Amino acid sequence: MTTVREATFALLEAYGMTTVFGNPGSTELPMFRDFPDHFRYVLGLQESVVLAMADGYAQASRNAALVNLHSSAGTGHALGNLFTAYKNQTPLVVTAGQQARSILPYEPFLFAQQATEFPQPFVKWACEPARAEDVPAAIARAYHVAMEPPWGPTFVSVPIDDWDRECDPIPARRMFARNPGDPAALAEVAAALAKAERPVFVVGAGVGRDGAWDQVIALAERHRAGVWVAPLSSQCSFPENHPLFRGFLTAGREAIVESLAGHDLILVLGGPMSLYHVEGFGPHVPEGAALWFIGDNPVHAAWLPEGNAVVANCRLALETLLAGPAPLRRGPPPPLAPLPRLDGSVMTDAYLLQQIAALRPAGSIIVEEAASSRGAMHDRLPIIERDTFYTTASGGLGYGLPAAIGTALARTSDKVIAVIGDGASMYAIQGLHAAAQLGTPVSFVIIKNGRYEALHSFGRKFGMQSLPGTQLPHLDFCALAEAQGVA
Repeated sequence: MTTVREATFALLEAYGMTTVFGNPGSTELPMFRDFPDHFRYVLGLQESVVLAMADGYAQASRNAALVNLHSSAGTGHALGNLFTAYKNQTPLVVTAGQQARSILPYEPFLFAQQATEFPQPFVKWACEPARAEDVPAAIARAYHVAMEPPWGPTFVSVPIDDWDRECDPIPARRMFARNPGDPAALAEVAAALAKAERPVFVVGAGVGRDGAWDQVIALAERHRAGVWVAPLSSQCSFPENHPLFRGFLTAGREAIVESLAGHDLILVLGGPMSLYHVEGFGPHVPEGAALWFIGDNPVHAAWLPEGNAVVANCRLALETLLAGPAPLRRGPPPPLAPLPRLDGSVMTDAYLLQQIAALRPAGSIIVEEAASSRGAMHDRLPIIERDTFYTTASGGLGYGLPAAIGTALARTSDKVIAVIGDGASMYAIQGLHAAAQLGTPVSFVIIKNGRYEALHSFGRKFGMQSLPGTQLPHLDFCALAEAQGVA
C-alpha cells in the first residue's frame, strides 16, 4: 500500500504538474511532507496572486497547473482571479485544505463550510472526496475535466488527515477530447464562404488556445477576407501587421454592426462576437449578413443571438474549411492608413507603447492589464507573432502582474513585458516579491496616470464629470518594487 500523498504526487508527475503554486496554511501542510526534490513550489504572498501566476503558467504551457489554497479563507481571497481563469478558459486544478474529518461535526476553526459550493459557478467540477482513499482519483478526474474543452478550473477540497492514509495507487491515463466539428455543418460553412461576395472574419481567443494561428491566416488569404479581433479578446489570434487585419471590435452592439456593415458573411472563430460591455439596441449583425460561429465553448454557441454555430476545435475545423470549394474571385480590402509616428515631445501612453513596440526583442510576450490604455495599445503596440499576448477575459483587476510571472516561468527562453495600469497593479503588487525570488525575466511597466482612468472614461458616458474616491496620489512604484527586491 502507498499513502494518499504518494499516490497523488505520482499522478501529478505523470500529468506534468510538477510546479505547485500556493500560499499554504495549517490545513495544507501534511500534503507537503517529503515534498519531491524535483517538484517546485512557487509561493505567492496572497492567494489571488497565486492563482493568477498559475493561470499565466497554464496558458503558456498549455497544461493544467496545480494551485494550493488555504481552506475557505484562501479560496475567498483567490475568487476574483478564479473568475478570471474561468473566463480565460484556463485549465487549473485548485486544491484547498479542509479540517480533519473527525472534528468536522463541531465546525472547527478554519474549516470550509460547503467547500465545494463556495467556488461555484467559476469551476467546471468540484469535489470533497467521501473517503480519504478517493483523493487521488478525485485529483485525476479534476485534471481531465480541466483539460477537456472548453478548458477551465476545477476544485478539490482535501481534509488534513487524508494525506497520510493508505490507498491503492491509481494509474495515470490519457484522454483525447478535441472535437473536429460536425462534417455536414462545416461543409455548409465552406460552401457559404465560397459563394460569399464580401466575407469577413472575427477572431477570438479560442484561435490562440487551439493553435490555429497559421490556419486563420491561410483561410483569410484564400478568401481575401478582412479580419477583426473579437471584443475584449484575451489572446492574440491574427498578426496585427497583416494587410488583411481590420482592427478591434468595440464591445457594443451598434458599434459592432457599424464596423461589419457591407459584408454578406461573417465567420466568427474562437470567441464570442456579441460580447457587450454597454447596453445597446437594434440588430446584432448588419442587415443582409449571414453569421457562422466556430469555437470549442458550447456556452458561447448557445447564447449566440443570431446566426448558426459549430462547436469544434478551431484548428481542426479550419483545416476542413481550407479543403473546401474554391472561392469567388474577390479583391482584397483596402489597406489601413498607417498612423504617424509620435516624436516623444509629450509623454503619453501612446508614445510609451510605440517605444515598447520598437524596442521589444523578437518573440517577446506582452501581458497586459491597462484598460484605459487599451486603445493606445491597439494603435501603437501591434501583436505580430503567435502566442505573444495575454490579458484578462473577465475585466477583473489583479491578474496581469502575477500572470506575467507565471508566463515567464513556463516560457523561460522568452522575454516577458508586463504592461500594467497603476490602479490594476495595486491589486497584486506583492507579486513582485515572487518575481524577485524566482528571478523571472519580466519587465514590469506601470502606466501611471494617478487615478482609475477607466472609471473616468465610463463616467463621461453617463454624463458624470467628477467621481469620488478614484484618485491614486502619492504612490511610489519604484519604492514598492525596490522594497521587494526588484530593481
